[in-house]
Amino acid sequence: MAYALPDEQLLLSVDLPAGATVADALEASGIRERFPDLDLESAKVGIFGKLTRGDTVLKARDRVEIYRPLIADPKEVRRKRAAEGKPTRKGGAGGADSEA
Repeated sequence: MAYALPDEQLLLSVDLPAGATVADALEASGIRERFPDLDLESAKVGIFGKLTRGDTVLKARDRVEIYRPLIADPKEVRRKRAAEGKPTRKGGAGGADSEA
């Protein structure tokens, strides 16, 4: 189980019986008690970066992730950067197309 806030990251191991679902893992993790403001009913969840639903049956060693809403729209950030004439970089800072 993985959940992160801007200043905190939480990784929990949860032992579940065969046939357990994402929803079962969320409940067994105790995440509601640790983060009372977290709305698990509306939160997006995934397994290893791929969105999924609460009724998805888990396999051994699946990592259930709880996603927070984005604070900025990536498309809007790119549009703004392009309008300002700033170059965009693929692959992060220091890429082959960045200026030296």
